[in-house]
Amino acid sequence: MTFERSQIKVLRQRLAESPRFMIVVAGPRQVGKTTLVRQALTAHPSTFVAADQALPDAVDPFAHQGSTFLTQPLAGSSPNAEWLVGQWTQARARTRARSDNACHVLAIDEIQKIPRWSEVVKGLWDADRAENLPLHVILLGSSPWLMKKGLTESLAGRYEPIRMAHWSYGEMQEAFDFSLDEYIYFGGYPGCASLVREEKRWRQYVRSALIHPNIEKDILQMTRVDKPALLKTLFELGCGAYSGQIISYTKLQGQLQDAGNTVTLAHYLELLSQAGLLTGLSKYAGQKHRQRASSPKLNAHNTALISALSGYSFAEAGNDRTYWGRLVESTVGAHLINTRSDDCEVQYWRESPAEVDFVLTNGRKLVAIEVKSGASYAAPKGLAVFAGKFAACRQLIVGEGGLPLNEFLSRPAEDWLE
Repeated sequence: MTFERSQIKVLRQRLAESPRFMIVVAGPRQVGKTTLVRQALTAHPSTFVAADQALPDAVDPFAHQGSTFLTQPLAGSSPNAEWLVGQWTQARARTRARSDNACHVLAIDEIQKIPRWSEVVKGLWDADRAENLPLHVILLGSSPWLMKKGLTESLAGRYEPIRMAHWSYGEMQEAFDFSLDEYIYFGGYPGCASLVREEKRWRQYVRSALIHPNIEKDILQMTRVDKPALLKTLFELGCGAYSGQIISYTKLQGQLQDAGNTVTLAHYLELLSQAGLLTGLSKYAGQKHRQRASSPKLNAHNTALISALSGYSFAEAGNDRTYWGRLVESTVGAHLINTRSDDCEVQYWRESPAEVDFVLTNGRKLVAIEVKSGASYAAPKGLAVFAGKFAACRQLIVGEGGLPLNEFLSRPAEDWLE
């Protein structure tokens, strides 16, 4: 039986309604956006348009499988506004040609590859709504930063988002029979799950099919980056030597040969975060202006990014308890980042020598989380100090002496605020 992510239920519900809003499916590369939409489209007459590749040979743009038309740019062409209008016009014609007045669905993959896409889509969508045309539109994109920019500037009030993050432990376990240790090391990329028994091949896949296109295509080609080598090195340090560590921008500058100013580094870290690669968590201080000035705690969104760049094999990582502890902490951080809602914030706290690994907030709700992965348990002092300063907080220990890691990873971030 084919595995389906939970977001497909929402997508099916929206496609069963009359079109009122466009549906935006957004998230990092290779989290299953295209697969999710294709699964949902099997029950609907639809057109699926791929805007991110040109074919080596011209194809019949009306070739189809079942009720789904598959169209792509012709040989050597780059998708542009004219191409987008043409695909939309064809979908309109198919909609009007139906005698049963049923909805047709137009799905456009990698929409952000088309210049001025949001302006064009706005005009087309508004015209359809004026006509009350029964045409659903699904927009997919793997560059969250560029998607957000286009949606905010031109399409406010015209779409509903379906956000997809990296795969959770529960999903990787159900779909690929991952053990907890395998998830901690290999992370949550479904595309290379079948390669984990061939670690060299798995590592090469993550580097060439995930890291390289994320940086080279989704960041460097889509937005201005004056120092691309600096951004790449920042990513490597964040997923390498400084993974899971709190580090000042000044110290980062000292580790980078082509160091920009701290504003540049903070901007590049934000680009990496928007791409679903690496985040710099801010320090919880109870006051927003103090948080913005804090040193970031670097956390990868998927531990596969750490393991693929490390010199450790799966067995070696497990045998080095210090390194494995860092990987477990990064797993917890990634889970919080990937499963939090827009209203929820993930941070850390430190007032030397006391430290709390993660602080989760939503409005007035507050939980302090400490991760313990050592063989022997010692009560974390940081939690007690933090609770003394912020009396309203809930305390949560994950791992040895506390909540089992697999249980923590089975529930979204918000659950721990209840």
